[in-house]
Amino acid sequence: MIRIEIIANHSVEENVLEALAKENVGKFYTKIPNIFGVGSAGPRMGDAIWPEENFALVIWCEEEEGRGIKRAIDKVKQQFPGEGIKIFGNT
Repeated sequence: MIRIEIIANHSVEENVLEALAKENVGKFYTKIPNIFGVGSAGPRMGDAIWPEENFALVIWCEEEEGRGIKRAIDKVKQQFPGEGIKIFGNT
């Protein structure tokens, strides 16, 4: 089993979930709804100065499913290159 973390802007949350569903992967996950921080796409603090927020999905799966998750996230990243969508894990 491997652990995959997906961190992205709330603006693409529905797109991420739809992409996972189309690949028939990532059915079981833990969602962390509001994440604040600074990444390569800039600050996401949920305040008046930096109002955007991120969310995270944590998925434990087999390596084959992990490859499908990576494919799904790559497709979303192509659609929204400026949204700071990140995937971490052994995919």
